[in-house]
Amino acid sequence: MHAGTDPSPFVVSYAHLVPAGARLLDLACGYGRHARYFSERGCRVIAVDRDSDALATMTGVAGIETRAVDLESGAWPFAGERFDAIVVANYLHRPLLEHIIAALAADGVLLYETFARGNEAYGRPANPDFLLGQGELLRLAGDRLVVVAFEQGRIDGDGRSAVVQRLAAVGRSRAWPPALDPD
Repeated sequence: MHAGTDPSPFVVSYAHLVPAGARLLDLACGYGRHARYFSERGCRVIAVDRDSDALATMTGVAGIETRAVDLESGAWPFAGERFDAIVVANYLHRPLLEHIIAALAADGVLLYETFARGNEAYGRPANPDFLLGQGELLRLAGDRLVVVAFEQGRIDGDGRSAVVQRLAAVGRSRAWPPALDPD
């Protein structure tokens, strides 16, 4: 998986689904590669991570509000809030999955990409608690979201291989069909 400062190619390829001005939640954002990308596209981003040092690198970046939160302890920090888009990359904490779906606006966009079973053959993460099962993101979307794109399998790049799942989905209130990127 891509771990540098550039946004994930998968996220970039479906970014057109997120309109300028959207309120976007970037969960477990690290140093903010996606937060920065979407703020440059005119989104109002809430970048969340437990690493306050990583969040500090986004201080003063227009369009980004940072929140230092340990997503794996305590209550869901966004109860009652709705987002036009949610981006999750390289992070899985299953107790949050239902909260993520509930926090998505009825016509919102979910871009989710993380490691899946089989990745243990290539390194970390190898713990099954942090690896999606086959089709798990599709089951998460279920009847609640319309799947625009889904991928699962091995990827090779950046000098390593990984097994991943990727989902781009929109809320059922979204005008159908969603526009595909003309590029």
